[in-house]
Amino acid sequence: MPGESKGKVNSKIIKPRCSTTFHELESILFHLGYIEKTLGKTAGSRKAYVHEVSTHIIRIHKPHPQNEIKFYIKNYIISELKNQNLI
Repeated sequence: MPGESKGKVNSKIIKPRCSTTFHELESILFHLGYIEKTLGKTAGSRKAYVHEVSTHIIRIHKPHPQNEIKFYIKNYIISELKNQNLI
């Protein structure tokens, strides 16, 4: 998502009925200053993202076999990003 404005990136995740893939979610988190934290060999589908400045952590499971994130995960991400004043 390089080159996209912050507003456009944020609107992609905020729209409740807009489907979002895991790859898109990762791109949004990276754009907002999060980096992926390595959890080890046995982490499986568990993922953690740490904000570089505030050290805030977002923990989610990578969806499988589909790539679309579930509605409740999207709501969790929106809530966490709003709490951090990132959206």
